[in-house]
Amino acid sequence: MLYLIPTPVGNLEDITLRAIRLLKEVDLILAEDTRTTNILLKHFNIKTKCVSHHKFNEHQNVEQISEKILASANIALVTEAGTPAISDPGFLLVRACVQKDIRVECLPGATAFVPALVNSALPCERFCFEGFLPQKKGKMSFVNALKEETRTMIFYESPFRIVKTLTLFAEVFGEERKASVSREISKKFEETTRGTIAELIKHFSEKPPKGEFVIVVAGKF
Repeated sequence: MLYLIPTPVGNLEDITLRAIRLLKEVDLILAEDTRTTNILLKHFNIKTKCVSHHKFNEHQNVEQISEKILASANIALVTEAGTPAISDPGFLLVRACVQKDIRVECLPGATAFVPALVNSALPCERFCFEGFLPQKKGKMSFVNALKEETRTMIFYESPFRIVKTLTLFAEVFGEERKASVSREISKKFEETTRGTIAELIKHFSEKPPKGEFVIVVAGKF
């Protein structure tokens, strides 16, 4: 069968005991970044073979991998951090396995947007996860389509685009819209900054952003 196994987004202690056991028991581990995953495997003395499976080769690999599982292999998929298929590779392989009636199981575990949402102090009983904005064409139309969204919205962003993205949000949602920015979740320098979008733009313009970011924006009232 195929196991989708979440890995820590920061502190290695966030991995579950079941995840460690399965990573030791499976025949093969597919990893988005083998360098990052090998640090995790070494830390927990996991000696299972680990090979690359990322967005640049997943289209070519899914058929071969699903056939391996059909031939009785148990395979685990992990990403660089967090839950596979959430803004990371995984969907294509899951779809291929389901089409072949292969059993797929996703373990519960780390996902960066959940602690960012809860820490935001914005309503979290209803929300929409939008992941990364388009990097090239379509960014403005993507955000404009959310202009009337009443649920809390969650986005992923890199430190290089955080001010530019917040500026776009100010243009579409308004400078006074409440928002929250979390970075380095579960790591030593974890930080959440809350305020209006205008206040967040000022903060990150004066303090150069570092780390991986989750932006949480209040919905329209």
